[in-house]
Amino acid sequence: MRSPRIDRPFRIWSTALVDIPPPPDLGGRPQQPYGQAPYGPPAGPPYPGGPQVPYQRWPGAYSPYSRPPVNGFAIASLVLGILCFVPAVGLILGLVALAQIAKKGERGKGLAIAGSILSVVGIVLLVLAVATGGARDFMDGFREAARDARNSSGFPVDKGECFNVPGGKLEGAEYAYQVDTVPCASRHDGEVFASFRVNHDSYPGDSELIHLAEKKCVDLQAAYVLDTWVDWGDAQINYFVPDRDTWRQGDRGVTCLFGDAEEKRTLKGSFRRDGTNLDADQLAYLKADKALYDAYGTEPDTENFEDDLPGHKEWAGRVDKGLAEQARLLRAHDWPAKADAGVTALIDAIEQNREQWQKASTAKDADAFSEYYVPAQRHISGKREAAARKPLDLATTSPRDATPGGDGESHEDDGGGAGAAV
Repeated sequence: MRSPRIDRPFRIWSTALVDIPPPPDLGGRPQQPYGQAPYGPPAGPPYPGGPQVPYQRWPGAYSPYSRPPVNGFAIASLVLGILCFVPAVGLILGLVALAQIAKKGERGKGLAIAGSILSVVGIVLLVLAVATGGARDFMDGFREAARDARNSSGFPVDKGECFNVPGGKLEGAEYAYQVDTVPCASRHDGEVFASFRVNHDSYPGDSELIHLAEKKCVDLQAAYVLDTWVDWGDAQINYFVPDRDTWRQGDRGVTCLFGDAEEKRTLKGSFRRDGTNLDADQLAYLKADKALYDAYGTEPDTENFEDDLPGHKEWAGRVDKGLAEQARLLRAHDWPAKADAGVTALIDAIEQNREQWQKASTAKDADAFSEYYVPAQRHISGKREAAARKPLDLATTSPRDATPGGDGESHEDDGGGAGAAV
């Protein structure tokens, strides 16, 4: 170890190997420092001409100017133990540090022990987390938080929350800074049901953002509201998109929301129907229900089936397969006793309805298709479905716009409700 520089010459002698006798009594005269004559320059070594004793370095006896270093593995073990990061590595480093300290005489034994203990605790907690599912829950929460961070937008209301705006007017961008979050049980102007991030390097333009929002929000709405029989009332889908200025500030999120089309604050209650507020029986029924409605929603976009008979025949085949999957899922679930009779009756009606759709899918001409198509639409009555839904505490009134023909009239009495459009 290099000593600090001073102005006069000096020597350092080992205190480990040389026995230094006490200075002689000088009879009251001032005692001079050892190695220096009473008068004159400093004297030479006590043994002139003898061997010089080298400076004693560590290991061995040491002075405050020459201390052994702290073991690096001990420091690393403590750091990993505190952070609970790969605790097994922290334990291994702690054991290695203890071995090296014992062999070399280095410092850091306390650090190594503390790091090893903390690492053992981390290992135990990790094992418990894996055994109880806590690790999975943590990762799910972490992924959801990361996803929410990526999808964040300038709209200040989160998914599942309801809000009011000044005057009840949802149009325009300024209201985003004036919304008030309110309980969904009270009357409100809107409800946020989803958000997503726009992955474009540059601002895509207003029309492109609106087109993207329209398509994506409709898809996300189906995951938020699994029940196709929900009464929408005066609600419609709205969306909040970034403009050119907020895009420059880093806003890439689009927010999807249900808004009051009449701007009269008539919405009350949440439209949410998903795994957060439905039980296992309700989810099983709606999953089976979705198999049919997903197929029915692929109907060709023509005013009359005669305009695209081949397309409608293919569509009838898809509906037949959707009905088959619906019946399969209904049979696969273990229903509670109160719902068993209604579900069984619905399954029987589904199998009868499939015969009509099968014949429609192989019709030779438009007249034959119409002969099977009309009864196929009306074969499963809304009453059959309502009877299966009621014991499960699901909606029992089919929406007006989901009835065949879209005429706004109920067809329950004449067997309507089959193949209801989403």
